[in-house]
Amino acid sequence: MLPIAPPRPLTASSVRHPSSSLWQISLVGLALTWLWDAAGLDLWVMTQLGSPQGFALQHTWWLEKVLHQGGRQLAWAVLAGLALMVWRPLGGFRRLPRQLRTEMLLGVLLALVLISTAKHFSLTSCPWDLQQFGGVATYRSHWAWGVPDGGAGKCFPGGHASAALAFLAVPLSLLAVHDAGQRRAGWLALAAVLLAGLVLGAAQTLRGAHYPSHTLWTGLMCWSAALLNHWLWHLRRKR
Repeated sequence: MLPIAPPRPLTASSVRHPSSSLWQISLVGLALTWLWDAAGLDLWVMTQLGSPQGFALQHTWWLEKVLHQGGRQLAWAVLAGLALMVWRPLGGFRRLPRQLRTEMLLGVLLALVLISTAKHFSLTSCPWDLQQFGGVATYRSHWAWGVPDGGAGKCFPGGHASAALAFLAVPLSLLAVHDAGQRRAGWLALAAVLLAGLVLGAAQTLRGAHYPSHTLWTGLMCWSAALLNHWLWHLRRKR
């Protein structure tokens, strides 16, 4: 077995500047999410899934125990593994400079802090809290900042989907590396993160815990956090 060569020092030339297309993705995502909200599709979707007695799938074992609780535990394990890779890299991570591995970890943490902070100040209640689904809240768009809906609030954006979508910082960092092999790994990681986020978000929607737009907003916010993190690290490398 051939020894793995130590990674080359990371310089401004080895990682590409965040291209304008990455920022354009954020704008397109914002436009599509806004159109979904403007069309009122959130409440329509939840009406198809729920009834005055609540949501039939709320306590389904597969959705509640596996995808909800199990998914959250798996995310914490992956985050711990990513932190370990910064100091004791294994496999493909050994080919990445420590600075890039640190960028990935801090990007994930930044996204998690952003989502957690937004949820803490949100007055939007979950769908299962609405009166038409057996709760006490009145529907209010999450655009109605500062307007309480009579429920518990703290439901916007989708915290559970962020257990996967916060890891968008990992593929973004890989896609910025000039090495073609690392970029291929980045595309695979991007597909895996998006798929996991979609599955976790859809599970919570089926249970009545989140509107579909909550997952869309979570993805957009996590992507923006990852992009901002990568841009700041790029400025640091240039200095």
